[in-house]
Amino acid sequence: MNILVFKTRIEDNKQVRKLSVHMRNIEGVVRWNVDLYDSDKVLRIEAENLSPHSIENRLQEAGYYCVELED
Repeated sequence: MNILVFKTRIEDNKQVRKLSVHMRNIEGVVRWNVDLYDSDKVLRIEAENLSPHSIENRLQEAGYYCVELED
């Protein structure tokens, strides 16, 4: 299992609910959450066999700003 961490521009729970529709459609995502209190609005994903690049592409295609945070 991999933990992937991304910077987003998700601002509120309404946007998190909209994001959930897209997250459900990404095979390999086990769990995810958005830290709305962090300045980077961090999206943390527990996933199997998914690359950060594939997540970025899927979410950017859906209209979300999403960039991997490096260690």
